Amino acid sequence: MEPSELVGRVQDQLLRLQWRLTPPDISRLAQQHAQPNRVRLKAMPAPSAVPAEAADSLRQCADRILAGQWTIFGAQHPALGEDPDWFVDAHSGLRAPSSDYTFAIAYRDAARCGDIKFIWEPSRFHHLTVLAAAYFLTGDERYATRVAGHLRSWWQQNPFLHGPHWISGIEIGLRLIAMVWIRQLLAAWPEVSDLFEDNAAFVDQLYAHQLWLSRFPSRGSSANNHLIAEAAGQFVASCAFPMFRQSARWRTAAAETLAREAVAQTFPCGMNRELASDYHGFVLELLLIAAVQGDAAGCALAPSVWQVIERMTDAVASVLDEAGHPPRQGDSDEGIGLLIDDPDSNRWRSLLATGARLFGRPAWWPAQTSSDVRSVLLAHDVPCRQRESNAAGRARRLFPEAGQAYLVCSLSAFWARCDHGPHGFGRIAAHAHADALSIECRIAGVEILADPGTYCYHSEPRWRDYFRSTLGHNTLQAFGHDQSSSGGPFLWTQHARSRLLAVEGLDDEAADASWMAEHAGYPNLVHRRSARLLRNDTKLVVTDTLLDSGDVPVPVKLCWHLGPDVACELVGDRARLAWPGGRGELALPSQLTWQGHHGDEALPAGWYSPSFGHKRPSTTLIGSGVLRAGASLVTELIWSSALGEP
Repeated sequence: MEPSELVGRVQDQLLRLQWRLTPPDISRLAQQHAQPNRVRLKAMPAPSAVPAEAADSLRQCADRILAGQWTIFGAQHPALGEDPDWFVDAHSGLRAPSSDYTFAIAYRDAARCGDIKFIWEPSRFHHLTVLAAAYFLTGDERYATRVAGHLRSWWQQNPFLHGPHWISGIEIGLRLIAMVWIRQLLAAWPEVSDLFEDNAAFVDQLYAHQLWLSRFPSRGSSANNHLIAEAAGQFVASCAFPMFRQSARWRTAAAETLAREAVAQTFPCGMNRELASDYHGFVLELLLIAAVQGDAAGCALAPSVWQVIERMTDAVASVLDEAGHPPRQGDSDEGIGLLIDDPDSNRWRSLLATGARLFGRPAWWPAQTSSDVRSVLLAHDVPCRQRESNAAGRARRLFPEAGQAYLVCSLSAFWARCDHGPHGFGRIAAHAHADALSIECRIAGVEILADPGTYCYHSEPRWRDYFRSTLGHNTLQAFGHDQSSSGGPFLWTQHARSRLLAVEGLDDEAADASWMAEHAGYPNLVHRRSARLLRNDTKLVVTDTLLDSGDVPVPVKLCWHLGPDVACELVGDRARLAWPGGRGELALPSQLTWQGHHGDEALPAGWYSPSFGHKRPSTTLIGSGVLRAGASLVTELIWSSALGEP
């Protein structure tokens, strides 16, 4: 930890202690700093501008919310009806302390407080932005009335610095974004001013949220996507609700943070430095939301932010598979910047639809069927910008700074991601996995060699360790431990360093494509891996080689995680595979002893997490053995060129 970060964290602790002894009088401060206010709302299109299919889907979702049906990470919330419970963990049923001093709550202790992610999520108000959007589309006051009831409930039950919802800045920033968009979507409701700007409870909460963010920004090694979420919330709120003497100062400081961090947290190639696919989408959403709100308020963000947004959107267009799904690299907690669609809609196609409206659609982007609600509303009344560069006339297959290479064959709908990048962002690499040189492989959108995912953050340490381990990825483990060393659930103390050695044929689909890289995450050992896509032969050949270990025997495990839709029959060193629409075979290295694991709780192995909080059995093939320097292991994936044949 740098001295400046240490000083900042000490100052934070002192302020927390001071506020515990002498809590700020938020109502007095809000009144003292109030100034004449004209709410600056973003213009909305006519409801008819939203495609009918997207509007129908959202309205059906809103009706389910009215009936009390809302899922949190796949678990049905037990109390989000007319009388919501903001402190219950929908997964375990445990409740967090609702009145304790915020910074005294042991929120990482799931046995006492429940899983904090499940408790925080409803207070991001995503279900309320869906209801507000349904009102905008239909004018049905049932939706607006439920929104008002939930907001008043939350404001009354969550006074400043009491309970779990004032612990984390990212939660506060996202709540501000939601409240701004609820106000904008309810603009035609006769009672909207009484709910917001003419309501002392809202004004107090608005001031409290912004005061918190101004005093406790994420610092140093923790200043990742959290800092962008905090700044985006602060900026959006101070643009839409310039109600206090500090509003202009808060807005300027947040704009400066966004301009700095958008560039600092994004590689020149357009990939987010977190190197976690879902966080790329999350940060892109936050930057888009802030940028369009700034334009609406006449407080435009720096041109560099728009340039980053364009590059990040182009990166999304480059890496989606045939089914419109992104890679599964690194952590994912399914964070959303703004939800005004059915939660099951494809956020990635939404990002492309928004980008097309803001920058135009290059010919090489994936085909788009229709827009969603969010893309229409976000981009409305925002001028289309001239693209930063016309150099990218095709999808990017190599992201050099991010360490990602894509082997793609359009004819057989083959897609593979090869990882040779940095371990993660910053010193702690909080959302990284120990996955150096791992490979993901899909055919026609079906995961064949899969990244198992994330599953959990705080609640189950054993599973947290597994899902981010080397054994939990399609790569080679040596000496029985990870390539990178973990110091906690969001801390890596030693990072495997990878480097690209060669690529060939990535952009020429008439030829074979290849990739070669290596990492030195283990002492006195280099793991080198190559992958060659034989496009005409529908074959992928992966070769793993050990270098620089001298004559010391190296115990290794080579792992291949099959997707949840892949059936496997393992006979010796041959694995026959079948999946919906296709079949294939894995020819495995004969130097190793192979064993299949399916839902193995003991090791653990053979698990796939389709979404945060959920895991399901899948098949993992693990080859074990002892190798010496220079030894190579060759794995061949062969699949049918006629995927529809039995």
